[in-house]
Amino acid sequence: MSTPASSAQQFRTFLKCPLDLAAAGLRRPAVLLENAVICHRAAPVQSTHAAGIGCSRIDEARVAIASGKGGVGKSTTTANVAVALAKDPQLKIGILDADVFGPSQPRLFGLKGRPEASEAQKMIPLRNHSVQVMSMGFLLEEDAPAVWRGPMVMSAIDTLLQKVEWGALDLLLVDMPPGTGDVQISISQRMSLAGAVIVSTPQDLALIDARKGMAMFQKAGVSVLGMVENMSHYACPSCGHRDDIFGSQGAVAAAADYGIQVLGEVPLNTVIRQTSDDGMPVVLSDPSTPSAEAYMNIAARLKDMLSIDSI
Repeated sequence: MSTPASSAQQFRTFLKCPLDLAAAGLRRPAVLLENAVICHRAAPVQSTHAAGIGCSRIDEARVAIASGKGGVGKSTTTANVAVALAKDPQLKIGILDADVFGPSQPRLFGLKGRPEASEAQKMIPLRNHSVQVMSMGFLLEEDAPAVWRGPMVMSAIDTLLQKVEWGALDLLLVDMPPGTGDVQISISQRMSLAGAVIVSTPQDLALIDARKGMAMFQKAGVSVLGMVENMSHYACPSCGHRDDIFGSQGAVAAAADYGIQVLGEVPLNTVIRQTSDDGMPVVLSDPSTPSAEAYMNIAARLKDMLSIDSI
């Protein structure tokens, strides 16, 4: 009697193209990929300008949210901007969490579980707060490290780009991994991005990498739509005293150097940390706070810049 395919074998087969769920020992709708391991090289990917990688339509806007450096609030910004946009019931918003080494969107959206498989044998994104989310974090245990070499990483990225059934979207936000290496360049070239938003703190140390990120997108032919200055300042909740912990107006100066605008300045606030850990973005849990208002203003400006119309 044959034995069920191991989890590693399931994931290896799942990554192959074309996708064959039956050969992987998977049953529709559940796709079980526990303790997943990538063990083969990525298949070559054709240009997306005609085909629209990973999406069932090619006319939705796709915007990368990037930082160049980790720990500056890029993923939190992505989540809150997406949820703010999704408050419009006519808009269909998705997030592709491309940070395979440190996926944050499952926690930020309070999502757990494995993606189901569509009739087209693609993964169906999980959904919460009216936003579709796809992340490598759904395919690995939360505390399991992705100990992968370059070809393995690119194989995972190809899976996220090619094998997700989004349906019709108005906007797909791509939560980019930090840095300016192969993964970032590949995503920029393969997804026909409408533009990129750079997130940074005002600190000079963070802005060094933010500038590198902007330069990378420019070399890849992707427009930088603007910057978000996260943790712009701290306002004491008791007395209202403002403290520029990470410096002042750093993103404003960097944006001016590159001839782009600052989309918003998000103050440092304990509520953001608490709501993020709880999987309830601050734009929903505390919409009247200055931080939530800043995210909502960023979302509104991004919507206007992209001229997003509902389907």
